[in-house]
Amino acid sequence: MNDAPLYKDQKQPVDRRVEDLLSRMTLDEKVGQLMQLDAQGDLEDAIGRMKVGSLLHCNGKDADVAIGRALRTRLGIPVLMADDGIHGHSFWAGATIFPTQIAMACSWDTGLLEQVGRVTAAEMRATGLKWTFSPVLCLPRDLRWGRVGETFGEDPFLIGEFACAMIRGYQGKGLGDPDAVLATAKHYAGYSETVGGRDASEANISQRYLRSYFLPPFERAARSGCMAFMTGYQSMDGIPATANRWLMTEVLKEEWGFQGIVVTDWNNVGNLVLDQKVCKDMAEAAAVAVQSGNDLMMATPQFYEGAQEAVRRGLLSEAEIDAVVRRVLALKFSMGLFEDPGYSSEQRIKEVIGCAAHRDLNLEVARASLVLLQNSGILPLADGGAAPGAGAAQKPLRRIAVIGPNADDTIAQLGDWSLGSGQMNGANGPQHPRSSVVTILDGIRELAPAGCEVVHAAGCSVVSDDESGIAEALELARSADVVVLVLGDRIEYIGETKSTATLELMGGQRALADAIATSGTPSVVVLVNSKPLVLPRSALGMAAIVEAFNPGMMGGRAVAEVIFGRINPSGKLTISFPVHVGQQPVYYNQTRGQHGNRYADLTQEPAFAFGFGLSYTRFAYAGLKVLTPRLGREGTASFEVTVTNTGARDGVEIVQLYIEDLVTSSTWAVKELKAFRRVSLAAGESRAVRFDIPAAELSIVDAGGRRTVEPGEFRVHIGGSSRPQDLLSGAFVVA
Repeated sequence: MNDAPLYKDQKQPVDRRVEDLLSRMTLDEKVGQLMQLDAQGDLEDAIGRMKVGSLLHCNGKDADVAIGRALRTRLGIPVLMADDGIHGHSFWAGATIFPTQIAMACSWDTGLLEQVGRVTAAEMRATGLKWTFSPVLCLPRDLRWGRVGETFGEDPFLIGEFACAMIRGYQGKGLGDPDAVLATAKHYAGYSETVGGRDASEANISQRYLRSYFLPPFERAARSGCMAFMTGYQSMDGIPATANRWLMTEVLKEEWGFQGIVVTDWNNVGNLVLDQKVCKDMAEAAAVAVQSGNDLMMATPQFYEGAQEAVRRGLLSEAEIDAVVRRVLALKFSMGLFEDPGYSSEQRIKEVIGCAAHRDLNLEVARASLVLLQNSGILPLADGGAAPGAGAAQKPLRRIAVIGPNADDTIAQLGDWSLGSGQMNGANGPQHPRSSVVTILDGIRELAPAGCEVVHAAGCSVVSDDESGIAEALELARSADVVVLVLGDRIEYIGETKSTATLELMGGQRALADAIATSGTPSVVVLVNSKPLVLPRSALGMAAIVEAFNPGMMGGRAVAEVIFGRINPSGKLTISFPVHVGQQPVYYNQTRGQHGNRYADLTQEPAFAFGFGLSYTRFAYAGLKVLTPRLGREGTASFEVTVTNTGARDGVEIVQLYIEDLVTSSTWAVKELKAFRRVSLAAGESRAVRFDIPAAELSIVDAGGRRTVEPGEFRVHIGGSSRPQDLLSGAFVVA
């Protein structure tokens, strides 16, 4: 006779297993399942006493210890192991660290992003992790915000496209996939709408504004099968995200039918008492958190006593706790944790962590992510064999000066959420092996032509105003045939709590750029940065500018390949660059109705616009056809345009389609991206590119907060960027 409890029988339906296990649990065990704690704390206290449902910041053998300890508790409920695999397996030394989200987005390649998710999932699973806190679906509006680099850019449609691609990659064939991890859509929602760019400040957003711009990517994530959402730190209309029942329960769970779990961000429940001060004690905060729709409380150990006290005081019923425990247990059963708790595998670690195939993908993503912002003709450097921009007939390059503080800085190149960025082991903790990172200096030295000397000087620091190294850098610049000047920001100005008051180059970089501009040597600027920066005139006046953002471990090789013409750059910006910090906002899809089109003292046009990016060839657009000049609200709008590669080199063009609703019942954006295509064209090749847009996607959110397609006149704009001069236009009507 089998005496094993029903909940351990994997042949039983999930709901029966859940109810059987729940019936056996005490109140304190139930509360423990609603907690996620930092595994770097007291593990015995977390698992042995509080029986926590989830742990983060722990992998490998440490994860195995935690998993084993959870299985030895009275009921043996497995612990769900999680971590911040943001753009790769962030905190495992030597794991594959890809370009950051803002960099990857510039590829406009959903297939690549899905592959990034698959690789990251495989590497995380090998080390005992089953959950990643990625992707980020935040919509950045103020570029001073420290977390812009974690986003996909300024367009809700693109965010949804890229988020769904990464979710598919992370979650693979489903929750039972042995090489998949649980994906997390974060931060739900409106966290990036800051006051003064300050992190986690009050977000002044109405429900209509949320539905118009911030919620659509999250709705797509929920409906695509993403099984975890994470709340933001901010409050909206006086209600902290952790206490926003409308957002988490009425919209996410009831309206969208979300069946997964909602996890708070770090100590959000504690912050209801400590920072936001909307609850007087932890019992009150625990009741608010549960009743609002949170399922797992991250990094708030006081929730254990607080929730039980809330029950004793009548603030929270045990039945309300049971309802949340059911969601958590159902997820664990669906993931197969009771059969495979997720121990790490030394064999899989050896096979997949930083393997050659993953490194190759890393390089492919870095290549596709690079954006050529400016080029007077200096690039490419004639395959590395001739003087800049002059062709093979000129004398060969004899010396390249690679100058700038980010030319050989591995942490700047990897960006936030990697070993060395501080979240896991502090600012002075371990870093990824130097041998796993190809810096820009490394890449240029590797690809420079035979007989060409590559010299290097940092010139200055990003975090210090010390200009003592500029003289040496200037001397090297004057003695070189070409300068590669690598500027940007660094980890001290990136991430949570690290918003900046300015977008200017920090430290001694402006002085360095000014000095190099006087050298008389042709110069190429390479930007290694977490977000758009305001460039000084000296940098803007240089012969070429390449935007790399934080390009990951293989970024230096990719940058060198662009500089020497081994590859043709194809990336395009997914976020606009301002001319001055005071211009903000500069995103392309602003609401109509402003008086005038400029400041009295400055343009409102961005320095570099959304969708913009150059190539080593040229693309021409012609023959825009509106195939459906009139359609119903249940129909499909169809368009066609011919794109020609008019240059002498093969290339990839990212064809973009924008829609403008000419008259709307409530104010709306001047135009919105609705589709795009990556088109590979050989030199001289032409191709007809067709788009079919369901009329349902031509919607606005009206004054009552309802998303609707309003009949009337529309215009379609198709071209190579969001700039009016780069677009062909045509008219059609929705009847």
